[in-house]
Amino acid sequence: MVGEKWALLAVRELGFGNHRFDAIARNTGAPRDILTTRLRALETAGILERRRYQDRPPRFEYHLTEQGRALAPVLQTLASWGDRWLAEEAPVEFRHGCLELDVGVMCRGCGEEVEAGSVRMHVHAKGWDRAGSVA
Repeated sequence: MVGEKWALLAVRELGFGNHRFDAIARNTGAPRDILTTRLRALETAGILERRRYQDRPPRFEYHLTEQGRALAPVLQTLASWGDRWLAEEAPVEFRHGCLELDVGVMCRGCGEEVEAGSVRMHVHAKGWDRAGSVA
């Protein structure tokens, strides 16, 4: 659902507080027809909701649902990766309280930061193992 370029960019814009279609289209560069399709799909999936802000003519704003707001750490992690590997200077800064947010994955059990390569996968889905489908 969110693996498509325009979908994540739309979610980003909603997280930045841009709720109207024209602002989302302008800031993402998405073609209007594709953006309309993505917003409808995100609404159907429960990631965002439309809210009417004008009756005549009917106009709507888009807002993230709880499910959509839960994507914030994903977007912040992607932005952090881009800032490190693709940009000379970070275009935006995320803050939590008084400090710049340093995005990382922490283990809730021991409190340590999770490093790449230190995670083991345990498959719980029937008919699957680490290599994929066993059917």
